[in-house]
Amino acid sequence: MGKKMKILHLCLSCFYIDDAGYQENHLVRQHVDGGHDVLVIASTETFDGKGGLRYTEPRTYIGSDGAKIIRVPYVSWLPQKIARKLRIHPGIYKLIQDFRPEAMMFHGCAGNEIVTVARYAASHPNVLLYADSHEDFNNSARNFVSKNILHRLFYRNRMQTALPHIRKVLCINLESMEFMSELYGVSRDRLEFFPLGGNVLAPSEISDRRLKTRAQYGLSDDAFVFLQSGKMSKRKKLADSLEAFAQMEGSHLRFWITGLLVDEIKEDLLSKIETDPRINFLGWKSSEQLNDLLCAADVYLQPGTQSVTMQNALCCGCPVIIADVPGHQPYVKAGATLVNDRKTLLNAMRDALTWDSIDKRSIALRFARKTLDYKNLAMRLLKA
Repeated sequence: MGKKMKILHLCLSCFYIDDAGYQENHLVRQHVDGGHDVLVIASTETFDGKGGLRYTEPRTYIGSDGAKIIRVPYVSWLPQKIARKLRIHPGIYKLIQDFRPEAMMFHGCAGNEIVTVARYAASHPNVLLYADSHEDFNNSARNFVSKNILHRLFYRNRMQTALPHIRKVLCINLESMEFMSELYGVSRDRLEFFPLGGNVLAPSEISDRRLKTRAQYGLSDDAFVFLQSGKMSKRKKLADSLEAFAQMEGSHLRFWITGLLVDEIKEDLLSKIETDPRINFLGWKSSEQLNDLLCAADVYLQPGTQSVTMQNALCCGCPVIIADVPGHQPYVKAGATLVNDRKTLLNAMRDALTWDSIDKRSIALRFARKTLDYKNLAMRLLKA
């Protein structure tokens, strides 16, 4: 990565989770592996392992991605519920001053401290400051108060104040670009496509992992595996996938599910899973275990809301069937099949059985190497 730099990642508008495979983890890990001096300033918001968020204690430690982590509290002069919504933290400027970064990445644009970080960049014009946006109308501003009070008034004001000192706002998909333009008033020339990525595996490693994992699960040579992963809320449309799979005949077919089943639909999903011995619910998996499964699978399914696992699938050379939404248009070049209802999902799953799997895998892997490799994405943050 060339010159060694002091790099600051700020996860104050989003959670930062140790031992996870989110974008923040990958970028931090790549910068650490590149020999840079890396600090993460994060909120106390984290993951409870059961499909929800929890709050940990403020502390300083070396995280699983290899960087120093400083978890900071929310301000005490506001009720905690409000402080967490506005994402206001004490002492951030002093922490930045003490570290003296040369490059800063502010993860998530919806929060107060983007102004604090921009203030530091304004007084240190040689420092690179980027912000990224994961927000779109599918996951944010979904009710009147959120859209018109939090986002349109408070977060937009904070963003507009900070914007002159931000090099680019990096958006994970086309829908995030639309959100930032429409709701936050950021001009299109300040926005840049910066997709969620992954660690692109070599073909030999994919082959080794595939053989090992398929043997581990006792699959025959002709077994064809569909895989769906994530926090399975209704919007992930796992029920649609399972109903489509139920209409497909063949004892060689398998359907693997990893992640969490949200309580409101858990009973219905379990009843569907238990009625078909070809379906296996494998529970929550670490990022490395999930990569093993993606190498072993023949198709990754994502008919509902977006998940970083789709990009990981492509990085493992696993072809994908995904929802036909604007944010997925770039992945047509990766050989993705787009679906928009139960009928097109079933047709796509049936068509998948006749794909030339070797060719589909090579198309996915070529796209991942060119567009999704976190080594390249991490280097982007170190360039003006």
